[in-house]
Amino acid sequence: MAEFHSAGAKKTIERDRETKRSFRASRRNGTLCDAAESEKVSGSELQFAAVVLWWHRVFGDIPMARRKRFFLDGQPLHVIQRGNNRQAVFFAADDYAQYIAWLAEAAREYGLAVYAYVLMTNHVHLLAAPAGPDSLSRTVQSLGRRYVRYVNGCYGRTGTLWEGRYRAAPVDSDAYFFDCCRYIERNPVRARMVARARDWRWSSYRAHASGDADALLSEHPLYRALGRTAAQRQEEYRLRFRAPDDEEFVSALRQGTNGGWPVGGDRFKREIAKALKCRVTPLPPGPKPQTPPDKRQLRFL
Repeated sequence: MAEFHSAGAKKTIERDRETKRSFRASRRNGTLCDAAESEKVSGSELQFAAVVLWWHRVFGDIPMARRKRFFLDGQPLHVIQRGNNRQAVFFAADDYAQYIAWLAEAAREYGLAVYAYVLMTNHVHLLAAPAGPDSLSRTVQSLGRRYVRYVNGCYGRTGTLWEGRYRAAPVDSDAYFFDCCRYIERNPVRARMVARARDWRWSSYRAHASGDADALLSEHPLYRALGRTAAQRQEEYRLRFRAPDDEEFVSALRQGTNGGWPVGGDRFKREIAKALKCRVTPLPPGPKPQTPPDKRQLRFL
C-alpha cells in the first residue's frame, strides 16, 4: 500500500509540473486558450493553471502582464521614477547636478523634450514629450544604468537603486500644461523642504520664472506664447504659479500616472483611444464577493 501511494504521489507531482510547464508556455505564446486548443492540457489541468495564475498574481511570484505604454508623437507625458522602497537616490548636491547633466545628454541623444522637472530626495518628476516610441524608455534606461554605477561607486553600495519601471501617463497639455508644471515644481514646497519653489535648486521653476539657464529644458509652445519677450513670459509664469493647485486635477494626475492612464477630459481620452485603438480607462471593479452562508449564520450565534 505504501508503494502504491508513493507511485501515485510521484505521478501527481509530475502531472502538476507538466501542467505548470504547459501553463507557462501558454502565457509566453498568448493565452490559456492556446494551451487548451493544442490539446496538451486537459480541462482539469486548465483549471489548475488558472488557480496557479491567481496564486502567483496575488503573491507576486509570476510578473503581471505589462500594459502597453501610450505613445503619440510629441504628446507630453507626466513621468515618475521612484527610489527602491522609496529610499533616497540623491545624497549630495553633486548627485543632483550629475543626474541633471546626464539626463540632458540622454534626452538629446534619444529625442526626449523635457518641459518641466523636479528632483526630490527619493524620486523624480518629469513632464516630457518623446519624439519616438522608444525615446522615453531608452532615455530612462541609459540614464538609470549610468547613474546607478555612479552612486554605487561613490557610496560603496551594491544592488538596485530604482523601483521597478517608471510610471508615465499622457497629459492633455492644451488644458493642463501649466497645472502640471505647477504640480511638479511645487513638490518641494508640499513636502515642506523649502518655503518657496524658487528656493529649490533642482527643478525647472527658476528657468521658467526667472530665466536661469537650464540645458535640460525645452521650451513648450504654450510657455512661449505667454509673452513676446523672455521677461514678459517669466512674469506671466510667476503670476500663473501663484494660483492654488486644482485638487481635482492633482488627484486625477496621481491616479492616472500610477495606473498609466491618460489624464484629461473625455474628449482628450476619446482622441487617445481613437489614435491608439485601445482602451484608455480602467475597467470598473467587479462585484464584491458574497459572504458564504455558513459565515453569515455564525454572526448570529
